Amino acid sequence: MYLIAGLGNPTREYAGTRHNIGYDTITRLCDEHRIVLDMKKHKGLCGKGTIDGEKVILVQPLTYMNLSGKCIKEAVDYYKIDQEHIIVIYDDISLPVGKLRVRAKGSAGGHNGMKSIIAELGTEEFARIRIGIGEKPAGWDLADYVLGRFRKEELPLMREAVGNAAGACGVLMKEGIETAMNRYNSL
Repeated sequence: MYLIAGLGNPTREYAGTRHNIGYDTITRLCDEHRIVLDMKKHKGLCGKGTIDGEKVILVQPLTYMNLSGKCIKEAVDYYKIDQEHIIVIYDDISLPVGKLRVRAKGSAGGHNGMKSIIAELGTEEFARIRIGIGEKPAGWDLADYVLGRFRKEELPLMREAVGNAAGACGVLMKEGIETAMNRYNSL
């Protein structure tokens, strides 16, 4: 079984913000694979199903971004998920809008949600899909930027990026991390 977690913040006020692009990808996976997020457990909203023949648990943490690790750790422990079967999807300000970076492991890179997950799991050795949301403009507060919404001209790029991130999950599970990296990191 794979655990695929999309990071974001709960409640309507954060829907559609740059920081919630991980949530948006989980919603896309649910739509594409008829998975319903119908369980509130492990401090998250969860749904079980299959993607390309692989059993998955999809998770949107309800802990708010900075405590995402608490949710992920509980789910990993409960379902006895091997670290090789964890995929975390989240926003990245160091990538241009709509660009993806699939990685097998790595540091938090300043992302508080990832810092929390790494601290709770005690390892950086799990797959991640970073979705570029663009660099914050000069003079902007980082929190205001990541909690802001995409500009109208960015929306088509982000819809495509969410679709690519969802596709990368399937490729990663079926064909491996190297194939997913080669296919999606160049887009």
